[in-house]
Amino acid sequence: MHEALPAAWPDLLASAELIGDLAVEERAALWTAARRGAAPRGSVLFAAGDEARHLYLIVSGRIKLLRGNSDGQEVIVRLIGSGEVLGGVAVLPRSLYPATAVALDDVDMAIWSRDALAPLLEQYPRLTTAILALVTRRMGEVQSQLQDVATERVARRVARALLRLAGQLGRKEDGGILIDLPLSRQTLAELTGTTLFTVSRLLSGWEAEGLVEVGRERVVIRAPHGLARIAEDLP
Repeated sequence: MHEALPAAWPDLLASAELIGDLAVEERAALWTAARRGAAPRGSVLFAAGDEARHLYLIVSGRIKLLRGNSDGQEVIVRLIGSGEVLGGVAVLPRSLYPATAVALDDVDMAIWSRDALAPLLEQYPRLTTAILALVTRRMGEVQSQLQDVATERVARRVARALLRLAGQLGRKEDGGILIDLPLSRQTLAELTGTTLFTVSRLLSGWEAEGLVEVGRERVVIRAPHGLARIAEDLP
């Protein structure tokens, strides 16, 4: 059973994905229709092919989105963190979730059912446009990631994944950019459709070259331009 939202959430998430683009009236209506939900670590929010019934906004924790590639291997196509939305296809009639969502941590989130969203979408057409724009962008990212896994050599895939995560979640610190989430080598392997051994070998080599600094579930990019050269296969 979903609970009412904590009173502090609307202010806490005022600049969150989707929410930050809405007018004050639209935001208020959206928050009124939301309910609080939680997912324990390792649980599945929805599977690829399930009927899309809910839209989610992550407040804390992380979700990994999984899809099968051409080899039948499950690949992480995106990590969803605090302040990000998933399940936007729920606004489309008879739609199915295109990927499987699994909680990487204990997750706290705001949830909108399709039934709760329907009158809001009718009253506020701009809300529909904003959600569809988000869905289109997310689908493009998923297709790009799957294409990378299918066509690019491993070093380029791993370098691109690190740069993409730095762009999404990077935080500047002395001498580099910290990817501001716990990132294990196994997760990075799943994100790039390769093996733990290969990722470990690449990261060790790049660390020796001064491109990255790697700790336990911690990656700092020390030389973004050097990593970009690998990502673009430049000499």
